[in-house]
Amino acid sequence: MSSQRIGLVYDLRKDYLEMGYNEDDVAEFDSENTISALEGAIRGLGYTVDRVGHGRALCQRLVTGEKWDLVFSIAEGLKGRSREAQVPAVLELYDQAYAFSDPLVCAATLDKGVAKKIVMNSGVPTARAVLVRPGEPCPALPFPFPAFAKPVAEGTGKGIDARSRMDRRQDLEGTVERLLATYQQPVLVEEYLPGREFTVGILGTGSKARVLGTLEVIV
Repeated sequence: MSSQRIGLVYDLRKDYLEMGYNEDDVAEFDSENTISALEGAIRGLGYTVDRVGHGRALCQRLVTGEKWDLVFSIAEGLKGRSREAQVPAVLELYDQAYAFSDPLVCAATLDKGVAKKIVMNSGVPTARAVLVRPGEPCPALPFPFPAFAKPVAEGTGKGIDARSRMDRRQDLEGTVERLLATYQQPVLVEEYLPGREFTVGILGTGSKARVLGTLEVIV
């Protein structure tokens, strides 16, 4: 059995609800069942697991000089468009080894407008889109309806419901105004792409990258 100690960092939904946040605030966070399943899987590989908790709890322990052989983080962060980069950035500050993407990747991919530019500049086709910022009028779309609107820097379906697909201009304006007011961030309006949705897990970079598994998202 390995003696390596893995620090498990996560945002537990229950913790934030107890702090007074609402269900929409914590939509991206995880349940106790998820954390227990992760802990069990890591222990099953022969490692010792230390439940650290959220990013602030991690900071408190790093300040005291505590270290782990590796930090396994699924923490989302709470505020800001770079919130998913907060934990890996802190870990790099303390020279603590960790799994998964670095701060630059985490920040760039959470902001869908930035991510689209990177993908498009690499020659990968992506849905045509416009970005509407707070205080700006909704512009004319450079593509036909239907369109789809969502906050630019959210995940787990936050801000997306039956009104997100729009077939008329008046529907577009109302949806964009509501999202701007609710999430206080730009709204990405894209041409609607019908079809199936898949998530692909990839390990490694460049020629060493390999697919770990493919998951279809059923709405």
